[in-house]
Amino acid sequence: MKETYNHTEIEAKWQKVWLDGKIFRAPDDSAKKKYYVLDMFPYPSSAGLHVGHPLGYTATDIMSRYLRMNGYNVLHPMGWDAFGLPAENYAIKTKVHPEKSTLASITTFTRQIQSLGFSYDWDREVTTCLPDYYRWTQWFFSFLYKNGLAYRRKAPVNWCNSCNTVLANEQVENGKCERCKKDVIQKDLEQWFFRITDFIEDSGNTNGLLSGLDTIDWPESTKISQRNWIGKSEGAEVDFEIEGLDEKISVYTTRLDTIFSGTFLVVAPESPLVMRITTTDQKKDVEEYVKKTALKTELERLELEKEKTGAFTGSYALNPATGAKMPIWISDFVLAGYGSGAVFADAHDERDFEMAKKFGIPLKISLRPENDELWEKVKNLEVCYPDEGTLVNSGEFDGLTSAEARTKLCDWLGKKGMARPKVNYKLRDWLVSRQRYWGAPIPVVYDDDNNHYLLPDDELPVLLPHDVDFIPTGESPLRKSVSFHNPEDMKRIEEKLKSSGEMPKERHLTRRESDTMDTFVCSSWYMLRFMDPKNPAAFASKELMKKWGPVDLYVGGAEHTVLHLLYARFFTKALHRYGYLPYDEPFAKLRHQGMILAEDGQKMSKSLGNVINPDEVVEKYGADTLRCYEMFMGPFDQKKAWSMGGVEGVRKFLDRTYRVSLKPIVAEKPGDDILAVLHKTVKMVKEHIEELRFNTALSQMMILTNELTKLEKVPHSVLETFMLILSPFSPHLAEEIWNGALGHKDSIAFESWPEYDPKYLIEDEVTYAVQVNGKLRGELIIGRDAEKEEVLSRAKELENVKRHLEGKTIVKEVFVPGKIAGYVVK
Repeated sequence: MKETYNHTEIEAKWQKVWLDGKIFRAPDDSAKKKYYVLDMFPYPSSAGLHVGHPLGYTATDIMSRYLRMNGYNVLHPMGWDAFGLPAENYAIKTKVHPEKSTLASITTFTRQIQSLGFSYDWDREVTTCLPDYYRWTQWFFSFLYKNGLAYRRKAPVNWCNSCNTVLANEQVENGKCERCKKDVIQKDLEQWFFRITDFIEDSGNTNGLLSGLDTIDWPESTKISQRNWIGKSEGAEVDFEIEGLDEKISVYTTRLDTIFSGTFLVVAPESPLVMRITTTDQKKDVEEYVKKTALKTELERLELEKEKTGAFTGSYALNPATGAKMPIWISDFVLAGYGSGAVFADAHDERDFEMAKKFGIPLKISLRPENDELWEKVKNLEVCYPDEGTLVNSGEFDGLTSAEARTKLCDWLGKKGMARPKVNYKLRDWLVSRQRYWGAPIPVVYDDDNNHYLLPDDELPVLLPHDVDFIPTGESPLRKSVSFHNPEDMKRIEEKLKSSGEMPKERHLTRRESDTMDTFVCSSWYMLRFMDPKNPAAFASKELMKKWGPVDLYVGGAEHTVLHLLYARFFTKALHRYGYLPYDEPFAKLRHQGMILAEDGQKMSKSLGNVINPDEVVEKYGADTLRCYEMFMGPFDQKKAWSMGGVEGVRKFLDRTYRVSLKPIVAEKPGDDILAVLHKTVKMVKEHIEELRFNTALSQMMILTNELTKLEKVPHSVLETFMLILSPFSPHLAEEIWNGALGHKDSIAFESWPEYDPKYLIEDEVTYAVQVNGKLRGELIIGRDAEKEEVLSRAKELENVKRHLEGKTIVKEVFVPGKIAGYVVK
């Protein structure tokens, strides 16, 4: 009997069958119930696929295959998020056009993905850097502009004078450009924005970005991150008059209960108010401080641990509650873009407290904590007390709690015309302009008076030109492209704009918009294009978007929580508001995969030399082995360290399964013992696939394989059922056994999922959740009657548990009979 199977031959054979026969095409006209399974599509880099990609892709492929076997018409597409800065930087470095290098990378990625046997509908493939896709990205810009959701204004950006380019926050390290290590400054530039803030709250029948989170099945940690990023707060806007000037400063605060302790005001250095209120004596200090602030990024300015700095303007405001004079300072921890760009400062805010102590600004206490010992320190200004308390030194409001006082103080000041309730948000509108080349051109033109005009739809796509120099100069390479500003094209567009009445007769077009769009715009709607990828008349038909949407299961990394995932929700809600979509959330169910670490437990990195190439694993052990191993490593959503020993162990399981198929296959009725294991396995695999608990599903199939190896003859019905439940995990081997040893002619892919018989499910085993320091690290299936010592001993041998115990001392064991086995380590 053969000890192992020829994975190279078997996998190539079935991949050809699937691709040539378009086995996994999702027909639009099927009467079956739909299910849309989607991966976050990859950026095709020159490095090729890494072993982190197949983790999520295998999970969605298992789900897709399982759902087809349960009668669903499954849409499972793949495409490429192909625009972006890495490809442009690579072009600058190698002098290879980014389109050429990107398309070459896509070819490599496609080969690698197909070598793993994923059941994608390749007829729906999309590539964001090709005109047939970004023509519709440009249409979305037009759609948002026409509905008042895209606009242009000046905004501060990170600017490197050495490289002459705008940098993203992620490209700035400690105030230096990551490329040239020179200082980065803040600079105002005209930029395009999308009005995402218009969708924070409910509008008509469209749920807002906040309330919509309650309607979707997402990880709670992801929902919390989005809520925090949006940053809704309910407070009051308070007016402070400026002594000697006919001006006032409006301040937003959530802590109106501390108004009586307000002793100074702090204004953002970049506020236009600053130079109007700065006195002659203080002008030099203020100007120097404003220049220093311009050298800092927003992230640096918000760093809580940094030393507080500032400059006194020489002017004073009047506290509306007390009438007391409050010196007005500027400090970089206040940002002009949040709230009103000013805060009233008091003893009950830690930043204010530190700043007052440093500059000798008087402080006053207006809140008392319950703890008498703490109160002694607070009233003597030894410590800052920032929490809720009981009001003191607050006139008629003494004795009220903070919560009571906020409402009453707002009413009191409101009657004087000095305060009003207000809701504020941290979320800002989305800045989409990029002074880079490799992105979708913005469909706008300008006349000789710098007025801008949206291009007519029949002028789309605005093609990305090739006659460009990629070296950054401080403006988009498109600005100097001759073909991009072709006079004949400009004349044609001008005539159309004038004939429609949008452009005055006396004006003349001089240039196109040379900025490109943030590449997150491309990925904010790609899930819709997959529903109707060949449509030349629309980004997708309303009929097919209604049929296929929303995405039923979306799998990808948590790092996209407040970028892609938030932007895609915004696009979907905008389309819903204006009647294009019958749903306002793009992804009904979302799951994140955990990171795959190197064998040494570190993040995989080229510089560390610990990256695993999936091609090498597939060549040596087979695609099915890689698929099953990545699912077997541990809980799907947790970090897991790679182990070549683990890979070999999974390959041995598949070889054992293959050897079972080489035994005599008989039509005899199976014995009750094997039926008990079989039906338990069918039930468990079904339930655990649906819960994305793939590692325990595989564990149970390994138990079934071990039982089958003990048989001299294998019942046909048992092996048939086993192959059906194995096929989503190990599709190549399952197809081979299904067609070879079992004699079937058709693919296993659309066979019905087997039912289990409850009469064989007498539970003699239980599943223990195995924890290390309170975190789930594995699951142990063991006899119900197993003693504590045996459970704890067996649990330690689980691969993922063993890894987290290695090199540590167990200080406590946790045991809850039938439920939990755990270890506290240090």
